[in-house]
Amino acid sequence: MKWTYNNRANAIYFIIAAFLLLLPFVHDSRSLFILLTQVFIFSIFAMSYDLLLGFTGIVSFGHAMYFGIGAYAIGVFMKRYEPTNLNFVLAILTTILLTAIISFFVGLLTLRLKSHFYAMLTLSLSGLFLVLAEKWRTLTYGNDGFTFRVPEILKDRTDFYFICLICMIAVFLILSRFTNSPVGRVLQAIRENEQRTESLGYQVLHYKIIASIISGIFAGIAGILYAVSLRFVNTSVFALDITLDALLMTIIGGVGTLVGAIIGAGLIEFAHHWLTALAKEHWIFERWIIFFGIIYILAVMFFPLGIVGTLKSINWKRRKKPDVKKEEKLAG
Repeated sequence: MKWTYNNRANAIYFIIAAFLLLLPFVHDSRSLFILLTQVFIFSIFAMSYDLLLGFTGIVSFGHAMYFGIGAYAIGVFMKRYEPTNLNFVLAILTTILLTAIISFFVGLLTLRLKSHFYAMLTLSLSGLFLVLAEKWRTLTYGNDGFTFRVPEILKDRTDFYFICLICMIAVFLILSRFTNSPVGRVLQAIRENEQRTESLGYQVLHYKIIASIISGIFAGIAGILYAVSLRFVNTSVFALDITLDALLMTIIGGVGTLVGAIIGAGLIEFAHHWLTALAKEHWIFERWIIFFGIIYILAVMFFPLGIVGTLKSINWKRRKKPDVKKEEKLAG
């Protein structure tokens, strides 16, 4: 069997997944597990955003809206009711239902707009949910937020690590299958040339809404895991920073690659952890956000297509060179 690029990539993915699954049995660093758990959670969120940006060509500044809905859904359920496994499942189902309904109507109302007009409208809708969370104090406790209990299975950090890892792998496999399906191919065609896709007879708006719904559901699931990891939720889950983090993760890792979103999430979370830790060692790192910006600029300069996109481009050029040499020999 010919050892193709896809086969090599799948082998690498399998080795990394096996390593992460075995890591808790050979290493017991609590801080490392907490950090990796955050990486897994934001990987799910970044992949959901990549479905919009990378595969459909939709730029959204309101993706934190679905993330926040998931966080508040689990928080309210666990606060008001007993923290049982049944109530946890009900919170997940509620999140899926709410994010699907809201993303459907948001898509129906806004996806007719183009480029920055859509981005600005999603930003305003996300701001609306932020204000709602601030003002509806009887339910959300406003900016102060609230703590909540979680089911027994989620209390152990190692168990929660495995749950988040399995969720990340499952989302990656589901979105990989979806993006390679006929619907996913149409979404990529919309990204490349929306007018031409529409001229072929496809209902472009319908496909965009499908992408919006699926993306919103997975963003909501990421919000659930994030709130459970902290056992606390407040209005910060609706902040623009959350959406910008997903945007940076996607761009640094590689737009339209899925695995790039995971790499981007890992790089940003580890960079944030490393730079904030250095702030304790020297005063200059107290302005860690400046160094974070420098890292981002360097990443964009040296990897203009993102890390995964650049590596794919290099591999494609290497594979193309032998073909060009063969053609030159035949021509000569």
